[in-house]
Amino acid sequence: MRVGMLTGGGDCPGLNAVIRAAVRKGIFHYKDEFVGFLEGWRGVLEDKTEDLDLARIAGILPRGGTILRTSRTNPAKNPGGLERCVENLKKHQVEALIAIGGDDTMGIAQKLHHAGVKVVGVPKTIDNDLSGTDFCFGFDTAVNIATEAIDRVHTTAEAHNRVMVVEVMGRDSGWIAIYSGIAGGADVILVPERPFDIEEVAAIIKRRHASGRYFSIVVAAEGAKFSTDVDKEHGAPIVQDMGKDEFGHVRLGGIGGILAREIEKRTGIETRFVVLGHIQRGGSPTAFDRVLATRYGIGAIDRVHSGEFGMMVALRGTKIVSVPLSEALVATRPVDPELLDVALGLRDRREMKNNS
Repeated sequence: MRVGMLTGGGDCPGLNAVIRAAVRKGIFHYKDEFVGFLEGWRGVLEDKTEDLDLARIAGILPRGGTILRTSRTNPAKNPGGLERCVENLKKHQVEALIAIGGDDTMGIAQKLHHAGVKVVGVPKTIDNDLSGTDFCFGFDTAVNIATEAIDRVHTTAEAHNRVMVVEVMGRDSGWIAIYSGIAGGADVILVPERPFDIEEVAAIIKRRHASGRYFSIVVAAEGAKFSTDVDKEHGAPIVQDMGKDEFGHVRLGGIGGILAREIEKRTGIETRFVVLGHIQRGGSPTAFDRVLATRYGIGAIDRVHSGEFGMMVALRGTKIVSVPLSEALVATRPVDPELLDVALGLRDRREMKNNS
């Protein structure tokens, strides 16, 4: 069988492990041929390809990023874009397509499936917020990087009696923030799922310092929202600009700097901030992510040959299973409330008011 592969959306550690696993099993066990579409859906739309053989995937397991490169191209935004994708797939005699990406990538995969393309999805989002699966590869690596950064700012915060704000990725959910915050011993963890009152955050820090603990660590997801008088339940996120990408997403960022300024203004305590940004995406994947990504790659090519199209491989408990692509698109998967309770359970009861 001739199988196409692409990686869409933001890069993350483990993408190459998926590619390697699918190609190796496809060649060794099924005698498949592989064609890679470059730069995500742009490669399918604009007919940009390269052959994927054993020589091309040699040595890529520990490499970050993706040898196929990626983009946030949305063929559905181009007149006749989906039809052109179908034509290019036929041109390369692609009998099945493995699409690796998040909800945007899965959304296009589902549209093409409805157009007759045989598609299998592989879940990828560093934020770990894709529905239908328990974990996405890349998340564990990002958490490890963020936790190490929090460990490092602890020492400078303590030395200078400072508050340190660490901004991590997390557009719509706070998985990285809650995991790294708990693992790094943060004093305040702010996530998109629960808008925060800046006055309460300042009060927590002031109570800590008054009790003799002269430094504090605040971890905030980039999508964390200020509670407002107008909308206390949903809050207001911080955006860098009002421009949107082809999938309609605004560019978030800046919460760390604003938090640092507002905390210092309200507490009088010197406050600094660190934005980890794309550092969380870079570098070699952890062992956990390498294994999970490999299992996803094996699962994807197996499902191609079992004819499970219009499906996405997923991790449920410890098993790799198949779920409909539509299940990945239902809604963003929020942080488990039990994890928020874990963060609250580590706090001094005198500090526990309304927020984590």
